[in-house]
Amino acid sequence: MRLDGRSPLQIRPVKITRNFLRHPEGSVLIELGNTKVICTASVEEELPRFLKGSNQGWVTAEYAMLPRSTLTRTARESSTGRVGGRTHEIQRLIGRSLRSVTDLTAFGPRTIWIDCDVIQADGGTRTASITGAFVALADAFRALQGNGLLTPPPRRDPGPAISIGLVGGKICLDLCYEEDSKADVDMNFVMTGTGLLVEVQGTAERTPFGEKELRRMTSAARRAVRELTLLQKKSLGKAAGLWKT
Repeated sequence: MRLDGRSPLQIRPVKITRNFLRHPEGSVLIELGNTKVICTASVEEELPRFLKGSNQGWVTAEYAMLPRSTLTRTARESSTGRVGGRTHEIQRLIGRSLRSVTDLTAFGPRTIWIDCDVIQADGGTRTASITGAFVALADAFRALQGNGLLTPPPRRDPGPAISIGLVGGKICLDLCYEEDSKADVDMNFVMTGTGLLVEVQGTAERTPFGEKELRRMTSAARRAVRELTLLQKKSLGKAAGLWKT
């Protein structure tokens, strides 16, 4: 048993609350154990400069952690005058993950901004952000559809994400902070609901690992993603019908 009583291949309790905020076209509070992230999707009637004149849209993301989302206060990046490397990396990951499962020609020359704000962190903030952001994006598409601005279906496949690692020689899913901080191997999988790989991030923090461990972690992550996909669809209800699959 793990620190919180879970079995090695058990994910933490997941709760997805839609329409969490009043103003965005899509907004979600996702709770993954003690990790809590607010994900919003905002439609903007403009495109980035490199897409000017095209007929496709764009999905991009920003990510931030509130100063006291962690055990000790972390200064806001706006107060330092620059965005840190970790933040850049995570928000680019979120954007890539969502674009990979989106038909960018389905909603016209518009930008959908995904904002992921971590209000409480206990490991897995990037994977929770991706999983919650997909639901917020789906609600933004539903808003566009209601205004006759969508050529359905805009989404190819759900795109949840999950962390996994080797902790004390055991493969463990969905690492909390304490497990993540002492893991021998730390990985993040972004997959489609049908099990295709979108992105894999893997690091041997302390001990190199072999293909056998990689295959086992991939298989365990795939099962977890299927579980998260069902939770996304259940949360979305009728809005889940905008998927092609």
